[in-house]
Amino acid sequence: MAEVGRLTALAHGGGCGCKLAPAMLQSLLEHTPMAAGFVDLLVGPETSDDAAVWRLNDEQALVASTDFFTPIVDDPFDFGRIAAANALSDIYAMGARPIFALAIVGMPVKELPAEIIRSILAGGAQVCAAAGIPIAGGHSIDSIEPIYGLVALGLVHPDRVLTNKGGRGGDRLILTKALGVGILSAAFRQGRLPPGAYGALVASTTQLNEVGARLSAASGVHAVTDVTGFGLLGHALEMCRGANLSAELFAAAPDLLEGVEALARVGVRTGAALRNWESSAAWVRLPADLPEWRRDLLTDPQTSGGLLIAADPGCCEAVLGQVRAAGFAASRIVGCLSPGPPEIRVTWA
Repeated sequence: MAEVGRLTALAHGGGCGCKLAPAMLQSLLEHTPMAAGFVDLLVGPETSDDAAVWRLNDEQALVASTDFFTPIVDDPFDFGRIAAANALSDIYAMGARPIFALAIVGMPVKELPAEIIRSILAGGAQVCAAAGIPIAGGHSIDSIEPIYGLVALGLVHPDRVLTNKGGRGGDRLILTKALGVGILSAAFRQGRLPPGAYGALVASTTQLNEVGARLSAASGVHAVTDVTGFGLLGHALEMCRGANLSAELFAAAPDLLEGVEALARVGVRTGAALRNWESSAAWVRLPADLPEWRRDLLTDPQTSGGLLIAADPGCCEAVLGQVRAAGFAASRIVGCLSPGPPEIRVTWA
């Protein structure tokens, strides 16, 4: 039996760093039939959005998503909380409010004591209760690695769905959380996490992105996605492709979680950060003087990361003020959209 509490020792990776690389995912889906021909399917897989959206009637659309992963931390209660907050983020990113969730549970039952598994489930239930929803059921299996997550369902007005394809030329890009979750999780596994950084990691990854539900009615908000396993660069590129626009990202603009810069400077990173870069490099131009650790921050996989918001420049400061007032003090303007092919130019400012 594995050392009690060492959940990360039972998994090959953790959090959204376990996601398939964007290039591999694209290859796997390349010949998969798209969900065309359903008039009430408002959002399907074609634009790499955060959730599917189905029109129920003139006033309501159902938003549905699923997200699950292996442990990013050893504390089972924190693991459950992080996984649940991450799953609900997809609903908030579409401008919706969650209504209930179903649990996805895969556990190595011969390796983990029952009380550890119960604590994971309790953590997920606590976050869902904070979001005002129940976990109404789910499914469980005996698996080699610990896996936990949710099927999340929400509601939004059909005319207020936020997608990653609505951006317009001139829009400013706002990121609502600090970067560095992947770097901190890598340092955690290596036993190199500095004092105070664990608290910053958990506080960020368990903060619900519920402000997204309010952004659906905010003036000047044109597009939203959440920044997770593909990193800021990868999810910004999806926004560019959805809107058929170019983007400029300011390399030094995003806020960083406590301890991240020092760790990045000495080469702490995840394998997923490298896979993310290899998948997006052909569509990205970097400044010649950008150090590799700065690039790693842009491709660092974010578990339960922030929202990336495309907002009209005339409304940008008001939107920034709204998300900061909602508790996202790390919110920053990190770039802008412009006419051009779907690619990204990284600059210093």
